Amino acid sequence: MRLTASAFAFCAGLLVSHWATAEELPQRWVSAGGALSEWVSALGAESNLVGVDTTSQHPASLKALPSIGYQRQLSSEGVLSLRPQLLIGTEEMGPPPVISQIRSAGVKVELFSAEADLATLQQTLQHLGQLLGREEQAGQLFQGYRQQLEQQQAWIAKAQEHQSAPGVLLVLGHAGGKPLIAGKDTAADWLLQRAGGRNLATHTGYKPFSVESLAGLSPDVLVFSDRSLTGDAARAALFKENPALAATRAVKNGRVVELDPTLLVGGLGPRLPESLKQLSTVFYPQAKPGQ
Repeated sequence: MRLTASAFAFCAGLLVSHWATAEELPQRWVSAGGALSEWVSALGAESNLVGVDTTSQHPASLKALPSIGYQRQLSSEGVLSLRPQLLIGTEEMGPPPVISQIRSAGVKVELFSAEADLATLQQTLQHLGQLLGREEQAGQLFQGYRQQLEQQQAWIAKAQEHQSAPGVLLVLGHAGGKPLIAGKDTAADWLLQRAGGRNLATHTGYKPFSVESLAGLSPDVLVFSDRSLTGDAARAALFKENPALAATRAVKNGRVVELDPTLLVGGLGPRLPESLKQLSTVFYPQAKPGQ
């Protein structure tokens, strides 16, 4: 079958347009956000990254990339030295004058929302997919993510037939110093609720811990996250500096869980569904995995 001249021209135009679009896609990326860096990697485009911020710890291969520092305290020199075509980050990225300087230097800056909800995640993945030319793969990732969450919610509903939702507090500390308590409208609150917990903190955002703020609260489970220490060292430092926490029912009953702090930065990341499962098994110890 012969192609008419007009049909041939149309097909050729599509090919040229596809090649041009592929060539125009930015190839040198810098990411200032742990969750965003993880999604770029999950989309099979880790090779595009030439630099990441200090919250980008997963996968471990990201640690080998040049660091641009903490996402809120970037320097234009540090970013521009990597000759990026694109800088991605959330509204947490800054300071604003530095971002303006980076834009003025000709680097494209794409901002994403750090809000913890599925609608925002879907928009994030769609946008990343467009920037990478991997829209279909981004859509598949989102559908798989949503399916995992739906399965998790079904598991929790089954577990709650035999046990009520436990009261939980999540504290975010630094080397055992005075921690912050995670309240409403935070990624931590989203995580606790999705894992089947009842966040006892009623304030919005993160609030400094105090004995007064703990008064009247009796958490069944304490979730802690330290930005500089891990394991037994983090636990010991937290309770040494904050003895009121050590006196809670959760600690006395041994229901204390450590959480990776990078899970709470930059919106919903690809590791969250697995972390939800782990939290849920602590929240509902008598429920069977995969029940």
